[in-house]
Amino acid sequence: MNGYRVLIADDHPMARSAIRSLLDPDPAFEVVGEAENGEQAFQLCGELQPDLVLMDINMPKWSGLEATREVKKAYPHIKVVILSVSEDVGDLITAIQFGAQGYLLKNLEPDDWINYLHALLGEDSDWSREMANKLLHRFRQDDARTDEAVPEILTPREREIVMYVGSGKTNREISEALVIAENTVKNHVKNILDKLQLANRVQLAAYAVRHHMVMKK
Repeated sequence: MNGYRVLIADDHPMARSAIRSLLDPDPAFEVVGEAENGEQAFQLCGELQPDLVLMDINMPKWSGLEATREVKKAYPHIKVVILSVSEDVGDLITAIQFGAQGYLLKNLEPDDWINYLHALLGEDSDWSREMANKLLHRFRQDDARTDEAVPEILTPREREIVMYVGSGKTNREISEALVIAENTVKNHVKNILDKLQLANRVQLAAYAVRHHMVMKK
């Protein structure tokens, strides 16, 4: 096997071909299958056990969001990135709730796609500043969701790191800001996820925004 095993799920053959052509030159990715609808994507996850599914949000039978929910229930180790042409925050939040590790816009430049996927699979950052800002704006409009108390189980350092994550900072940027090793940041993030019973960094960023734990500009 060469690199990460990738399943492409999109109902448009040309879109699947374009995504494959984008990934094929990079030895870090091995496209092991293609699905034309959400139900087939779920079935192929069981057969192929990919490391990553690139899941179009709008597909027949099961939508990408529905398929993501079922994939994460059955195969929680498989990472899912939702693909969309829309920057709708509601879709982003639903994707997070269903367990997606990322949300990738189809209109991004090819280099941005590749860098994003490398960061996600390397567990460095699966959260873009743009999307973090969109979540921040969304939760600021919803006062009912901003009064939750922050658990006392977090140490002052952990709270500080949560604030950086909520502001869209990568582990490297956090390590530079706090003058600590990048591996130390990674360990802190893992401990925070365990304490808060969150599945991934995307959920942690949403948690930070909901609790107003973001860095002030």
